[in-house]
Amino acid sequence: MSESSAGSTEATTDASGGSYDGLVAAVTGGASGLGKAIAEELHRRGARVFCLDLNADAVEAPLTGVTCNIGDSASVEAAIAEVVAAAGQLDIVIANAGIGAQGDIEANDDDEWMRVLNINVIGSARTVRAAMPHLRESNHGAIVFTSSIAAWAGLPQRALYSASKGAISAMTLAVATDCLPLGIRVNAVAPGTADTPWVGRLLDSAANPAAERAALESRQPTGRLVQPSEVAEAVAYLASPTSGSTNGVILAVDGGMYSLRPRTS
Repeated sequence: MSESSAGSTEATTDASGGSYDGLVAAVTGGASGLGKAIAEELHRRGARVFCLDLNADAVEAPLTGVTCNIGDSASVEAAIAEVVAAAGQLDIVIANAGIGAQGDIEANDDDEWMRVLNINVIGSARTVRAAMPHLRESNHGAIVFTSSIAAWAGLPQRALYSASKGAISAMTLAVATDCLPLGIRVNAVAPGTADTPWVGRLLDSAANPAAERAALESRQPTGRLVQPSEVAEAVAYLASPTSGSTNGVILAVDGGMYSLRPRTS
């Protein structure tokens, strides 16, 4: 990519306010939860979207499923190659896939730490690394990582998960700096507790699911869980060519949990 094209924002804007016509996006974890909502929103704005997921068969048209295990370099490289072979290009990468972990610092052994960090941190790095040669060729290259409120706020029983998401936030800023001369923008979204199937499974396993849900809702100033569609809107903004001056940003979508301190009755 030439320096003259770096940061270019020339693109066709669609009726929804996006500018994704002619662009190709890869979303890891795109078969369900936040990833699915993000993939659907990018498609709605005009992108051709490939969902890289272990459960690629669950992806329905007009989205395209590609089998991918982000815990394995060969699988990631093959998936990215499949996207480029099918579409001829790759402009946007949403490094969203990840797994959860519960417990305090004593709760998880070395094997569990390695498993979670391999998926959440190294898996995101693998995805971006494999995509970089193709992003360099795009005039609208963009990367969006999925971090979390857990990277900023001390949440109970989330030591390992928080460490993994803190690493994502730090990596976002480092990669954004490295990509400046390439004209590739790099940002991250940091959701609060979102109303996803994963959170639903956590609630179902609680001794009192209703009470646990009420506790999760009450810790967010808005008094409710974040909706996947709200995270998807934020990611669509961060990745859009019309957001050319938004770079190195970690955008909280958490109902004000990180920054607001409302009075309680």
